Amino acid sequence: VSPPGRHRPRVPERRRTRTGAPRSRAPAPPGSSGMASTAQKQSITLKGSVEIVTEFFGYSVNSILYQRGIYPPESFKKVNKYGLTMLTTTDQGLNDYLAEVLQQLSEWLMAKSVQKLVVVIAGQESGKTLERWAFDVHTDGSLAEGTTQARPEKEVTSEIQAIIRQITASVTFLPLLDEPCAFDLLVYTDSDVHVPQAWEESDPKYIAKSEEVKLRSFTTKVHKVDASVTYLAEDD
Repeated sequence: VSPPGRHRPRVPERRRTRTGAPRSRAPAPPGSSGMASTAQKQSITLKGSVEIVTEFFGYSVNSILYQRGIYPPESFKKVNKYGLTMLTTTDQGLNDYLAEVLQQLSEWLMAKSVQKLVVVIAGQESGKTLERWAFDVHTDGSLAEGTTQARPEKEVTSEIQAIIRQITASVTFLPLLDEPCAFDLLVYTDSDVHVPQAWEESDPKYIAKSEEVKLRSFTTKVHKVDASVTYLAEDD
C-alpha cells in the first residue's frame, strides 16, 4: 500500500507575517449546510457533507490563527456561525489563500481522497514546529453520489460547536508562543490523487518531543472528523 500524499499549496511569503499585511473585507466562507429537511431528520448527500466539512475547516483555521496570535487581532472581524460568535480574517491575501486551499480540499473530499488536514504552526526564526492541529477525516466509502444519510442538523451543529469552543479555550492549556510564528496547511490524501502545480509535497512537520490533547469530533454520517492538537513539550 502506497503511503498517503502530504500536500501543501505554494503560497506568497506574506501570509507568514504577523504584521504589515494588507487588510480588506473578507468574502463569505465557502459552502452551505447542504441539508434538506425531512419530518424529523436531515438528509445529507455526499456533496452536502463536503460543504459542511469544508466550511467547518474554514472557520476552524480562522479560529486557530486568531487564538494563537498568528495574525494581529485587529485583522479579524466578528461573525455569527454555529450559534457562536466567530472571528474571521479581513486580510485579503490570507482570504485568497484560504479560498484556494478550501476549493481544492472540497474537490478531494468529493473524490473521497482526503485523510487528514493539519494546521502547522512554526517559529519564524527557529523554523521549529511548535503546534500541529490535526483533523482526521473518515469517509463512508460505500455511499454513492446522490444517496443520502440521515442526521439531525441540530446534532451536527452541536458537535461542531464543541470543537470550536475547545479551539477557543486552547489558550488556557497550550504553551505561550513566545516568538513570531508562521503557519502551513498540510492535506493528507490518497497517493493516486491529481495534485495541481500550485501544490507541493511536504514533510509531515512532526514535533519530536510533544504532548497531545484530543479534541471532540463531529459526524455527518458521510464524514467523521476527529480533532486533536499536538504541541512542543516544555523542558522540565
